Amino acid sequence: MKRSASLILALIFLILVLAGCDSGSAPTMEQLPTLTPSASPMPPATPTPSPIPPTPTSISVIHLRSMAFSFGSDFPVKYTCDGEDVSPPLYWDDPPAGTQSFALILDNPDATTGRGWVHWIMFNIPAESRGLLEAVPAIPELDDGSRHGRNSESWLRYTGPCPPFTQRYFFTLYALDMFLELEAGASKEELMQAMQGHILAQGELMGRYKRQ
Repeated sequence: MKRSASLILALIFLILVLAGCDSGSAPTMEQLPTLTPSASPMPPATPTPSPIPPTPTSISVIHLRSMAFSFGSDFPVKYTCDGEDVSPPLYWDDPPAGTQSFALILDNPDATTGRGWVHWIMFNIPAESRGLLEAVPAIPELDDGSRHGRNSESWLRYTGPCPPFTQRYFFTLYALDMFLELEAGASKEELMQAMQGHILAQGELMGRYKRQ
């Protein structure tokens, strides 16, 4: 009897447990714990390389010389205000391939103006030229198409050194890959702006002078 009573009690307990489970409601989606998936670490971004600036076009050296004086020596009086005041003879090497014209500037950075002084400007000198003869004509445009620019005295010609003390005078020759769309009488500033990006080669000759 005791064993039967124990079995009956066990069955009753089991029935009550099952009944309790049946009467309960299933958990809703809101009641379920929210599982946040762990984010996979992103690989570090590869830095974008800075654009490499273009390599500037190299400018070749062209040797500029004169039969009248050497680099750094004194100007012969003939080519100054104390003489005939004509341009000296100049000559230069073959320019790089692609040269279409030459330009020439003579200026004095030691002038007392503090801004330098331009003595001579020529441009659109033909590419086949290898020099300038002494005493270039003082006209706006030569027969070969070369043109004079305007110097600091507003003249379209060469004016020679005339300083009260020793000063330096630089002839600078430019080999260009184009003819310049400039009229005779262009200033040094206009010439330099027009030549920008078109210089293939450059040469320099310097002389010194002091009035006698």
